Amino acid sequence: MHALTLIVVSLLVFALAYRFYAKFIITKILVFDNSIPTPAHTLQDGRDYEPTNRYVLFGHHFAAIAGAGPLVGPVLAAQFGYLPGYLWILIGAVLGGAVHDMVILFASVRMKGLSLTQLAREHISKPAGFATGFAILFIIITALAGLALVVVNALSDSSWATFTIVMTMPAALLVGLYMYKIRPGKIVEASLIGMAIVMLGVVLGEPLSKTSFGNYFLFSKTSLSILLPLYGLIASVLPVWLLLCPRDYLSSYMKIGTIGLLVIGICFVNPKINMPAVTQYIHGGGPIIPGKVWPFVCITIACGAISGFHSLISSGTTPKMVDKESDIRFLGYGAMITEAVVSIMALIAATVMIPGDYFAINLSPEHFAQLGLHTEKLAEIEKMTGETLVNRPGGAVTLAAGMSLILSAIKGMRHLMGYWYHFAIMFEALFILTTVDAGTRVARYILQEMLKPIHPKLASSTWLPGVILSGTIICALWGYLLYFGDISTIWPMFGVANQLLATLALCIGTTFILKHSKKWYYCLITFIPSIFMFATTFMAGLYNIFSNYLPKHTVQGNTNAAVSAVMQLLALYIFFESLRKSYTLLLPVFAKTAVHIEKS
Repeated sequence: MHALTLIVVSLLVFALAYRFYAKFIITKILVFDNSIPTPAHTLQDGRDYEPTNRYVLFGHHFAAIAGAGPLVGPVLAAQFGYLPGYLWILIGAVLGGAVHDMVILFASVRMKGLSLTQLAREHISKPAGFATGFAILFIIITALAGLALVVVNALSDSSWATFTIVMTMPAALLVGLYMYKIRPGKIVEASLIGMAIVMLGVVLGEPLSKTSFGNYFLFSKTSLSILLPLYGLIASVLPVWLLLCPRDYLSSYMKIGTIGLLVIGICFVNPKINMPAVTQYIHGGGPIIPGKVWPFVCITIACGAISGFHSLISSGTTPKMVDKESDIRFLGYGAMITEAVVSIMALIAATVMIPGDYFAINLSPEHFAQLGLHTEKLAEIEKMTGETLVNRPGGAVTLAAGMSLILSAIKGMRHLMGYWYHFAIMFEALFILTTVDAGTRVARYILQEMLKPIHPKLASSTWLPGVILSGTIICALWGYLLYFGDISTIWPMFGVANQLLATLALCIGTTFILKHSKKWYYCLITFIPSIFMFATTFMAGLYNIFSNYLPKHTVQGNTNAAVSAVMQLLALYIFFESLRKSYTLLLPVFAKTAVHIEKS
């Protein structure tokens, strides 16, 4: 099997799904109406609610949803072979993830930009809304810690990558001021200025890293574990148009551009997939992921196929900036399948590596020796990249090595493998960091809603003390997990938590469709995926608690088990509450059908 075959098939599937399935949903089931003003217009406040050009908003939305999942998840899931992950990305994205994102975005826009918590309250029940709020806080804090951990691992001791990331911040501030204050509406001019600054950061990062100036951007994992939550706090407090939206918009150029470059590289090189279609680890006992291919391939590859984190963005920052309802298909479904393409690229980058090289990077020398495999090209790759790659788990290093192998195989590029490797590390950090700042802001919204009964001002996005207080609480919580956790404890919990949230969002989408669509069976587009996701995440959660956390007999393991158990119980309650509500909504339909049959 060659990589080009996988790319062509996936692009055809995604194009057909967007053209036909997404159009059917938005025109027949959700039924968009551009005559209805969106919350960005009716509640415009210059801070959170702001009508935004669809391409700029696509950049923000894509950058916010595309975090560690589509990059790291497929790399780790390559343990099972290339086929399980590939099929899950294709099927999960088309029938699950993209539908999930678009339905929740549409529901939030119709409900004045309400969060997922408020949507659950309105469409299921008040107790379900309350439980959803707590579930989301548990889930999002875990997710932010997991995402930030990958950034810390990618940026630590790398001044080039850190310098480039830092340069995106003044670029974003300048673009925000330019588009909204200096020359409103001049998007092309602002984009060119911002991209010039970002590219300057990329070009200057490499030579500066070799000078004494580069030491100012050299941080340890401990330092970054403190700095990242501080950045998250600042990004969640500043007006959305000033830093968050323009930074995500600029980052999207880098993200999509790099993936496009990787696609071009694969078209020229057409590398062979060296990982088998399936490995012996599909039955369990794998060295990286201990469980069986189901449910763990669906948990490990989260954002690239379906991700509950997306529902927080689709009911958080994005619905407050949608200019008109017809943009929702482009934003919701389009951004998700774009992320699925990213996931396919990451899977290919991991599976073009020799299996022995792949496992040597992701395992300790002791664990690797037990597999009976041998490295083939790893020593050569380490020499050409100038980095030690053995025993660098987590997926980020494997992805960077795979990308550099593909890009350096282009004619005339072999001597640039070191450049491509470090560029890929920087790209991964930039990719993930945009999700961290957007996720922190969304968590702040949710916490403010929950604090409203204490004092109404705490829920106001314009009362600065309440904004700072809620933002500080959120950043302190996920910062604690980040500081004391590691990839083996945080990532499995993040995967289950993330997919539990997707289950809850699909349940909310089901009741929304039942209330607003003409035909009851339209709800099957979210109901069927919700059943599958519930079974998947519940089984994975039980495995994590009883086979991963409790057997460690440590305080951290017991804490993770307790948090996971709480999330499982909350999800269980909300799921069955959603089924009860759906049954109540369907009773009149079934009664009417029975009467009709009796008369016939």
